[in-house]
Amino acid sequence: MLAACGAKAPPAEPLRPVRTVELRYDGVRETNRYAGVVRSRHEVDEAFRVGGKIAQRKVDVGQVVHEGDVLATVDDSDYKLAADAAQQAAEAAASLARQADSDRKRLEALRADGSVSASDDEKARTAAHTTAANAQAAAKQLDLARNRLKYTVLRASRSGVVTAVKFEAGQVVAEGQPVASIAADGDPEIVVDVPEDQVATFKKAQYKAMLASAPDETFDVVLRELSPQAAAQTRTYQARLKPAQGRKLPLGATATLVAERAAAQAQVAAIPAVALTQSGGKPAVWVVRHKSGEGTATVELAPVTVSGYRNDDVLVSGLPAGAVVVTAGVHKMAPGLHVALPAAAASAANDKVAAK
Repeated sequence: MLAACGAKAPPAEPLRPVRTVELRYDGVRETNRYAGVVRSRHEVDEAFRVGGKIAQRKVDVGQVVHEGDVLATVDDSDYKLAADAAQQAAEAAASLARQADSDRKRLEALRADGSVSASDDEKARTAAHTTAANAQAAAKQLDLARNRLKYTVLRASRSGVVTAVKFEAGQVVAEGQPVASIAADGDPEIVVDVPEDQVATFKKAQYKAMLASAPDETFDVVLRELSPQAAAQTRTYQARLKPAQGRKLPLGATATLVAERAAAQAQVAAIPAVALTQSGGKPAVWVVRHKSGEGTATVELAPVTVSGYRNDDVLVSGLPAGAVVVTAGVHKMAPGLHVALPAAAASAANDKVAAK
């Protein structure tokens, strides 16, 4: 009866399963991935040199055009009227110039016998000079009007592929407003945006790229240009890389750029970024301490030194090679907490303890 009234043994503390990773210091390289797009090295925005209502659109996106081909036209009714008015003004100015020059010549003949005063002669010369200048100005205005009439037809300034069309027939466009883009088809590049904190390492990296249409096929690319100034809105630096050995790339295709370089320090290991926590405001990780012959282990907080970051990883040092670090649920860990290791990790830990 006394045994029946005794206190029950407390239930065993449930083991918290964890995910772990083993620190490895050999062959660590910093790798960053950037999303980019294939563009032409030479691309120009075409625009009308006069404003007006679009009368005709003659191109579509993806169409191959040659230098001088007509892309679109603007309603030229007003420009024809302006050219006609300029022509009539030029003819009138030319007539006045001829009349003034004829008067000047007659006064010069009369001045020889004293019939005309010097003042009248001077006025005749001035009138002839003024009307001649007005005639020249009117002739230039006629040339300008004729040029503006020609500008109502937009022609391709270079041969290439139409990559963008930003207008439709009936739309009113302003002078200089870009309406189409033409890219040269023979010199493709991959354009990516590099964050400000990665520019220094980006310059020293080795580059490979792949297209979204062929993710398993990688090819080498070479950095051709890195913008010296950050974009105002994104605060990123635009980089342009060209394929090695003149590889052909489809314009507009989505590409992934892989920039890889050796780590700044030889003794650094890559672990998932979610494994990193803090101890006293400094970076730390939870390290698993395993006992031989047992399937459980305890955890303790250990400080580490952070050497850099990658897309999903962080580069650390300060722990011995082979240390087992918790990579999931670090916010639920506590010093001395008993955890259950995965079967593979527990077997590997037992082998290490036995070897010691």
